[in-house]
Amino acid sequence: MTRIAPIEHDIARTYALLGGKTTIRKPVRNSLEAHDVLMGGLPSLALLHLTREVGILATESALDKAIGISLRTLQRRRKDGGETTLSVEQSNRTWKFAEILGRATEIFGSKEEAEAWMNRPAIGLDQRRPIDLMATAVGVEAVEDYLTRIDYGVYA
Repeated sequence: MTRIAPIEHDIARTYALLGGKTTIRKPVRNSLEAHDVLMGGLPSLALLHLTREVGILATESALDKAIGISLRTLQRRRKDGGETTLSVEQSNRTWKFAEILGRATEIFGSKEEAEAWMNRPAIGLDQRRPIDLMATAVGVEAVEDYLTRIDYGVYA
């Protein structure tokens, strides 16, 4: 069983999944720095980096559910070189998706296993796929709660 990581570890893991200083261009070491970056809007480069690294986001439905952005909009952001920023909502959803994926990666042992888990119906989520629940705050909370239960061995 994995111990619950301190908040700084979660932030560092999420920051790295989003490309770190290369894409975000500012250090993010704690909750307040993360808040400030998200309120200003993540650079599109961070989302572009995440979508290159995470295969599950290659489909229109997963990208829309997880981030609230269409493939067409993502393609436009690629064309502009990632120089634009995401809205506050898209920034929050991008950060939260990366945070959950990072935690699932630690629990399941690899990013590939974490992505597979996010795309599979889960008993503890009433046979719903975690990726499908990412569209709402309540669904995200259910996924996070389920990950905690898995981490503690309540549901495997």
